[in-house]
Amino acid sequence: MSITNAPDPEIRAGVVRRDLQNVLHPIVQHKVLEARQMVVTRAHGSTIYDADGTAYLDGMSGLWCVNIGYGRSELADVAADQMQQLAYFPHTQMNVPAAGLAEKINMLLGGDYHIYFVNSGSEANEAGFKIARQYQKHEHPGEFRYKTISRYHAYHGTTLAALDAGGIGDRKAKFEPFSGDFIHVAPPYCYRCPFGLSYPGCGLACVKNMESSIQGENPDTIAEVIVEPIMSGVGVAVPPDEYLKEVDAVCRRYGILLHVDEVINGFGRTGKMFAHQHYGVSPDIVAVAKGISSAYMPIAATAVKNQVFQSFYGEASENRQVFQVNTYGGHPVAAAVALRNIEILQAEKLAERAAEMGAYLQDGLRTLGRHSIVGDVRGKGLLQAVELVKDRSTKEAVDASVVTTVVDFCRDNGVIVGRGGGAWRSGNVIVLSPPLVITRGECDRLVDTLDRALATQTKG
Repeated sequence: MSITNAPDPEIRAGVVRRDLQNVLHPIVQHKVLEARQMVVTRAHGSTIYDADGTAYLDGMSGLWCVNIGYGRSELADVAADQMQQLAYFPHTQMNVPAAGLAEKINMLLGGDYHIYFVNSGSEANEAGFKIARQYQKHEHPGEFRYKTISRYHAYHGTTLAALDAGGIGDRKAKFEPFSGDFIHVAPPYCYRCPFGLSYPGCGLACVKNMESSIQGENPDTIAEVIVEPIMSGVGVAVPPDEYLKEVDAVCRRYGILLHVDEVINGFGRTGKMFAHQHYGVSPDIVAVAKGISSAYMPIAATAVKNQVFQSFYGEASENRQVFQVNTYGGHPVAAAVALRNIEILQAEKLAERAAEMGAYLQDGLRTLGRHSIVGDVRGKGLLQAVELVKDRSTKEAVDASVVTTVVDFCRDNGVIVGRGGGAWRSGNVIVLSPPLVITRGECDRLVDTLDRALATQTKG
């Protein structure tokens, strides 16, 4: 694929005019777009290009999602071929690519799942909530097991239920009040332990808090627990190794389903195909998206354990089928692209590469500790974070303006990084989630650019 970065001012001017007059953008203030316009026109590998001819190293894989990198023409070829064979038919019937993709995902998960297809991570989690509730009604008739246990600082999507499940107050404030069906507990955020304890002496107080909350709510009212194996929204919080297994044990103790959100974590990002595989658990429900197609097509899925699937299997007269439908779910073109994407992930051993390059990147990020505002460096695979503080002893977060300055410095120097750690505008964590094809030289550039950005904020 030939990529040039020659400026194209006519394209830029036309796009900016049409965009500002017609487009409603997500989560970004339009006055910011007016003041700082960026028209992305092409991309290849780990690099995107704008209409001014500027190249940027994309340290965020778009929105945590372009796992195999940009510019894979073979995915375009697969899409074109499938469109000519079968562009669409509702997934109330079968099609070849979706059947193949479901089999592939099932095998990657261990071979004990059925796969339900949707379009986005939010929808994948939403379907999981509904499947968990319907399952509990089937298995416990007459009981009202409808609540979901989630965690503060979690992020699970943008639908109303997914927002309710999330634990980021600033993201939810404009849509309150919520139903109260989602109960929040303490997260495994060791750097800022909500109990003021330190691992391992904490005895996993966060898991004890979860179990206490389940008991307080009454276990017979709880349908499921939802967790990201590694929390993204809070700024890449990596739990102790035994955390997820202990959460799984709590779920088993009370007959509660374990719903794992792999939307960001999945498809090689953390150094294994799925992040929960680091921790030796087999969830009842798994939500996947983003890396499933490396964002080349919109597709996502909710995987359910066969034991859960059996609750939806029966005679038509029993009315046990999944009461959930999605127009584009199992879309043959999206499924064909996703299947080829996963084949590339496997053939190029990109999960293993993420483990190797993630360790290399983290070693580089740890050298940034020479700057006094660096409080913590953490991550797993190519999901990394640098938390910025005013004072290491108190862990007081830096002002939002400091993080904005760091992010803007990086962008001005051709590197895109993200921010996390709470509300999208006030988070104090620099987050990195580059394509899994990133090179050592590009990792060095990420670290060097962040080093120079931090140097503008501190003399230490």
